[in-house]
Amino acid sequence: MSRSNKSFDRPKDLKKAGRDLYVYLKPYLFPLVLALVIGIGSAILTIFVPNLLGDMSGYLFNSIKNATVIDMGKMAVLGLQMIVLILLSAVLSFSTTIIFNLMTLKMSRKLRNDLERKINLVPLSYYSQNSYGDVLSRFTNDVSLIVDSVNNSLSPIVTGAFQFLGCVVMMFVTDWHMAVTAVLASIVGFALTFLIMAKSQRYFIAKQDALGSLNGYIEEMYGGHDVIKVSGADEQVKETFKSYNRNEMKANFMAQVLSGLMPTINTFIGNFSYVAVCVVGAVGVSQGWFEFGIITAFILYARLFTSPLSSISQGLAQMQSCLAASERVFSFLGERELEKEDGKTGKISKVKGEVEFDHVRFAYEDDPGNIVIPDFSCKIKPGEKVAIVGPTGAGKTTLVNLLMRFYELSGGRILIDGVDIASMKRKDVHDLFGMVLQDTWLFEGTVRENLVFNKEGVDDATVMKAARACGIDGFISSLPNGLDTVLDDNSSISAGQKQLFTIARAMIQNNPMLILDEATSNVDTRTEILIQMAMDQLTANRTSFVIAHRLSTIKNADIILVVSHGNIVEQGNHEELLAKNGFYAKLYNSQFDDDAGDGSIDSLLKEKAFAGPCGNR
Repeated sequence: MSRSNKSFDRPKDLKKAGRDLYVYLKPYLFPLVLALVIGIGSAILTIFVPNLLGDMSGYLFNSIKNATVIDMGKMAVLGLQMIVLILLSAVLSFSTTIIFNLMTLKMSRKLRNDLERKINLVPLSYYSQNSYGDVLSRFTNDVSLIVDSVNNSLSPIVTGAFQFLGCVVMMFVTDWHMAVTAVLASIVGFALTFLIMAKSQRYFIAKQDALGSLNGYIEEMYGGHDVIKVSGADEQVKETFKSYNRNEMKANFMAQVLSGLMPTINTFIGNFSYVAVCVVGAVGVSQGWFEFGIITAFILYARLFTSPLSSISQGLAQMQSCLAASERVFSFLGERELEKEDGKTGKISKVKGEVEFDHVRFAYEDDPGNIVIPDFSCKIKPGEKVAIVGPTGAGKTTLVNLLMRFYELSGGRILIDGVDIASMKRKDVHDLFGMVLQDTWLFEGTVRENLVFNKEGVDDATVMKAARACGIDGFISSLPNGLDTVLDDNSSISAGQKQLFTIARAMIQNNPMLILDEATSNVDTRTEILIQMAMDQLTANRTSFVIAHRLSTIKNADIILVVSHGNIVEQGNHEELLAKNGFYAKLYNSQFDDDAGDGSIDSLLKEKAFAGPCGNR
């Protein structure tokens, strides 16, 4: 039931994702470097604190051992120096956090802006191969993960590395015996950390892909919730959901377990290093190798030495999630875009509405061997109403998509008033047509906003005139605030009323030509009559194309094209086609039989007697 995600099985290039991420970070390179330098300064200041504490504890130990008077002034100076270093380090660390937050928020804004721009440039074929929920997941989950990972991992990794190296240097400067002890105790932790990081990478990738697939399935199932309930498919949907959820859980579980091992290992290393330093330090003091204050300094160094390991390992784990999310986001941003149209100058100054299909040929780019429309020709005069009928998969909607330039032709031409639409910009082609689709769309906003939609300078009189023509003026008047009533998910609007809203919207848009895609397939007979009357007014004196689901709705069409496998098998008006007593006549007459189902073309084609020239797809 769920649309496949081709990107799920695509080879992952995390190195390229890292390079692409760097491109987005590059404009913010100065604040990024500044933040890292400040963070490094904070880490370095922290490193000097153990030495001061070692001096203080060593002085106290010697004073007590030798029974000398403790110089409180000296103690106060050492204490004040430590407080200053700690406060200054905290201020620098806080400054780093602020700069990183500002930088990542700006980066996320640019990333989402680029995604929003890209979504309008990607061909429609992309959305037929990938679920809307998966695309939405890239906008939300993946972008948020990139931003959080960069914000929470980059600074800890860099500053932690400098703190680690600084601690190593200071330990060897202070005493090389103790330094070797601390370093050897940590080598095992390094090896385990990098081994786990290498093993866990594929689980982070799988986690993001599984989450995208899960979101895609949820989006589709909620969109078809009514159909699922009516069909009694609840259990099937639940089982499929459990399967998607189980896959996401497994991938997420493995990623979290492996990444969760690293801080645990680092905690063990820290404690082990701490014990090693204490044991060797105790032996060293008892043997007179060094003073007591060095032990105190090294106990802190052991902590400061191993704590960056935890920060670095957690940061690296987050960066793996970041790269997995980046690969999904940048793979979408790298998808093929629609052809640039800067050089296209085709224009129609005054639209008459003459349309000609001249030996049109079409195959989908991802399947060029499967010819959907082999050779289609037809000429439509201005103002004519053209009905396109045929079984599912015959090529009805494909013809409309080609006319709107949603898809590009594989061969031939489509001309409007003698102008090849391939020479026109897509926006100019789209502006020629108003569309009423089978799938109605109302957004959260006022009645007026839903009807006017993207049309400026429309007064209320024009809005109500269109509403009156569609028979929804009474419904609007009954609403609490009339045209100012806000429509949302809680508004009680029937499927038929929604369809009438979309027809009224098309009337207000007032485009010179129209496309009506099975606009009456989901309504009752009474509402169908209202919709048919509204569409008759809408199509008056306009060239219009009607994709018909019920033959009863197209009797008054000027031309009826019976399409099968992309070819016209019959052509003419209703009376002419009935007189031919061919495929159309058999279909039309059979809808009055008792066993004709709902009267739709696909229902009629289930009768073996009418498998005919259109096939039974």
